[in-house]
Amino acid sequence: MSLLSADPAAFPAEPPADTHDPAVTAAHDWATFSALDEMTDHWARPGWSDGSRAYYWMLTFPDDQRLAALAGHCQEELAPLGLDPVPTDGLHITLARVGTPGVVTPGQLDSLARDAEALLPSAFSVRAMPLAGSRGAVRLSLGPWEPLLRLHHALAKAGSSVGLAPKKPTAAFRPHLSLAYNNRRRPAAPVVEAVSGLRALPAVELSVSAVQLVELRREGRTYRWDVRRNVTLG
Repeated sequence: MSLLSADPAAFPAEPPADTHDPAVTAAHDWATFSALDEMTDHWARPGWSDGSRAYYWMLTFPDDQRLAALAGHCQEELAPLGLDPVPTDGLHITLARVGTPGVVTPGQLDSLARDAEALLPSAFSVRAMPLAGSRGAVRLSLGPWEPLLRLHHALAKAGSSVGLAPKKPTAAFRPHLSLAYNNRRRPAAPVVEAVSGLRALPAVELSVSAVQLVELRREGRTYRWDVRRNVTLG
């Protein structure tokens, strides 16, 4: 049984037909992005202003030079659009929001990390595949989705056990890796056209052997974080 369901707040709203096949998820991402009429301002997010902080589960890739090179090339080619590029040491896959420092205690973080460690799946790899996008970003498709969905499901289960269930369930999770954020309302067509010229670049294989529980913060028009717990996959 699929872990996903349709969700109008997610992007794409409809899940792909096959979460095991990278080609299917990539094609589905592109079809949805290329059909957009308008892009929105990623930073116009109520409750998430400059300086905001929150705990998140993320996958980070600070030492992956191939990913950094791919991101840098795409960002350079897209520079005329005036998007906000993600710093190469800030590339990440967001998994689930945990809560805010004013609400979540250090003891809860310890319990969450401990419970998660017992539930996490084995290490795996995913491909950062052709460039696509969403309403508010240009991003790499990922595939296959299945191991990422299983990881999210395990993290959600661990969160629920300590009273920190993610705001978004696994059913609404749409794995992706953003390279640049859109910072104003604009017609989507010029962005789609620019992205289409970069879709033939070779994929990068990402190894996932641990998941990071971070304290994420917004600094202007970028995201930064401090790793609070690094939990190894089973």
